[in-house]
Amino acid sequence: MAIKLDKVDVVIVGTGWAGGVVAAELSKAGYKVVGLERGKNQVREDYIGVKDELRYTNRYEMMQNLSSETITSRNNIDEVALPVRTRQEMMVGTDLGGGSVHWAGSTYRWRPYDFEIRSMTIDRYGKEKIPEGMTIQDWGITYDEMEKYYDKWEKTAGISGEPDPLGAPRSSDYPNPPMLESPPIKLFKKAAKELGYHPFQVASGNLSQAYTNPDGEQMNGCMYCSYCTQYGCDFGAKSDPLVTVLPTAMKTGNFEARVGAYVRRVLYKGGKATGVMYVDTLTGQEYEQPADVVVLAAFTFTNNRLLMLSGIGKQYDPKTRTGVIGRNFNGQFDITFLGARGYFEDRKFNYYAGAGALGGTLSDFAADNFDHKDLDFIGGGGIEMRQYGEAAISSNHVPKGTPKWGAEFKKNSIHYAYRNLVVWYTPNIMSWWHNYLDLDPTYKDDFGDPLLRVTNKYTDQDRNIAKFGIEKCREIMEKMGADIIDEDEVPHEFDHIYDGGHYAGGVIMGSDPATSAVNNYLQMWDAENIFVVGGSAFPQFGGHHPTATIGALGYRAAEGIEKYLKAGGGQLVQAKKESSVV
Repeated sequence: MAIKLDKVDVVIVGTGWAGGVVAAELSKAGYKVVGLERGKNQVREDYIGVKDELRYTNRYEMMQNLSSETITSRNNIDEVALPVRTRQEMMVGTDLGGGSVHWAGSTYRWRPYDFEIRSMTIDRYGKEKIPEGMTIQDWGITYDEMEKYYDKWEKTAGISGEPDPLGAPRSSDYPNPPMLESPPIKLFKKAAKELGYHPFQVASGNLSQAYTNPDGEQMNGCMYCSYCTQYGCDFGAKSDPLVTVLPTAMKTGNFEARVGAYVRRVLYKGGKATGVMYVDTLTGQEYEQPADVVVLAAFTFTNNRLLMLSGIGKQYDPKTRTGVIGRNFNGQFDITFLGARGYFEDRKFNYYAGAGALGGTLSDFAADNFDHKDLDFIGGGGIEMRQYGEAAISSNHVPKGTPKWGAEFKKNSIHYAYRNLVVWYTPNIMSWWHNYLDLDPTYKDDFGDPLLRVTNKYTDQDRNIAKFGIEKCREIMEKMGADIIDEDEVPHEFDHIYDGGHYAGGVIMGSDPATSAVNNYLQMWDAENIFVVGGSAFPQFGGHHPTATIGALGYRAAEGIEKYLKAGGGQLVQAKKESSVV
């Protein structure tokens, strides 16, 4: 039997950037807030001395254990989905701070086109440019409205960067200067400029210098140790919730973080949430946490599954193309991050020092920055070259055609260890009627609840934009002077590998309740005191990494929750009825 706890103002599921931002803002405003995290407690000191590639890169210690709960996956709606079994196949963050602790740090604002993609595409090219079955839609909010939230998050996170020459207007510069340029980055930028492009330094959550944010949280300058992606930061030099928003929330005395708290249901009655039910994973005891507002700020898969298990909102049905929960699944799959790797005979590079977001980039082929009139896709993406800092086990790159073992493999491994660079493209990922989330009819978790089922397949749009990006990456690599260039191959079909961590949709934003689950404050149309924050709100995926947008939406949602509490309830946004489906 569940133990009923004292009521709080706000209960938040998840403690990553989305939940952490909301927790900090509402705690500072004087509200009593509880954050529930199913993983264990972590502080920055826990990551000191953890430069262990085998433990973190190969054995995925910071990722969710899939033995008790996972997802099932399939390509087509008439197939039987099968469980994803290993953390190599699905990397989902866990523990206090969530996936935001092991992120690389690369930071991009999404563009005006990304927020109004359907209307801007139609305005420029006509409605016929959008293929049948593509369900892209405007977000119900514009870049101009989002700009102040981006700015606030960047200052909280201490982002180090320089403005994009082709970017949208900004109210202020990044709070810290960009990271240092390494020789490979200088080579990339020089080649891009010679081709007539506009390269700039990747904006970074790896700080270029010591910094104190507006909440008084102190962060250190990056040591370029190279252990960022899939690692917590030794030095407190990476923007994450453990050094920013969570300490801010805790200092108020109004916030409590409970770890080992596995939320199974949102409690729902009379059209409103009354709280959540969770299980203490150490004792097995069930608890009911009542609250005036419930915030789902977990990973995309968890936000969707909790709503489905709780029976809140209308489940999307691909046969009728009606319903909203689970609709428009999208994200960065293995068809993203494709490009060209160059091998150099007469040049050496020290790629073994670096940082997760140390790199050069350009946006000449992002969003709608280039004419799509005669192209067989819409949208675009960013071209990047990053110096993560190669580790010994994972950096054994050799040209195509080299045997997998033996004398030639050994020779090429040694020869090219310091002589290869890679440039890649991160394109928009559009939404389609046949890509969605629902509950699996067969497989269950340890509690007997259905697993979440993912249905996802590639289209000509996905393959065509990937091929375009690879061609542009090859062009830059040729200008950089590579002697051998290996192009990535475009996969024909999605292979059920969820290793990028950037998956979105299912509880998407919009202005029409028929095609969206939440309004532009991330407030549910069907339950006014439930706010669903994070990547699950993306109607489609922008052509860059998502963290800054998740942080900005966290501030937007926090503003909305405070308005809701002060008003004593009610919908914050007037719904509009409009056709958003092609």
